[in-house]
Amino acid sequence: MLDSQTQALLLQAYPMLRELPAPQLADLLSSATAMRVPAGTVMFDENQPCQGFPLLLSGSIRVIKAAANGRELQLYRVSPGESCILTSSCLLGHAHYHARGVVERDAELVALPPSAFKMLLSKYEPFRDYIFSLFSERLTDLMQLVSAVAFQKLDQRLAALLIAKPSPIHVTHQALADELGSVREIVSRLLKSFAEQGWVKLGREQIEVVDASALKKLSEL
Repeated sequence: MLDSQTQALLLQAYPMLRELPAPQLADLLSSATAMRVPAGTVMFDENQPCQGFPLLLSGSIRVIKAAANGRELQLYRVSPGESCILTSSCLLGHAHYHARGVVERDAELVALPPSAFKMLLSKYEPFRDYIFSLFSERLTDLMQLVSAVAFQKLDQRLAALLIAKPSPIHVTHQALADELGSVREIVSRLLKSFAEQGWVKLGREQIEVVDASALKKLSEL
């Protein structure tokens, strides 16, 4: 059973649950489990079965596809008020995970058992609408990712990534490489080139965007 504070956070982050009839909501809350997970924890990995459906209250989770050589490509992030469509897909298809979920920032979440997820999806239209709207949004994001990887050069993708983040950007070159599905050495070389052209200033685990218009122009070539 969730404590009153966690229940309040859950209903605030996922308002569609407030509309559940009181008996069903009580059953749902009694079956849910609250979790605190530190950054760096692998929430799930490829070929693992799905153990439950996460509802994120704080922090963030990166969902990535990893190659045997250690390179990674970020598929999407899960933020509070969202959930993981890969988990939904696994539960619906009775399949194992095909990617890895890693806690990016210390996370607090509520995990629903598979039976509760299936009950909500089959009997509760607001929850069903929420899940399918997430599928639509993530599919659009993944199509944009595929398009960028297939048709854009890495320097264009890096420029677009930099101007999409608030400056100064507190991030390592390795983290940027992971997000772009590249390697640190290449990203560092591109950042050095950007700095030499006066587009960015580089610091220790920090990047300040100086000329956003130049980066935007490059990203749109």
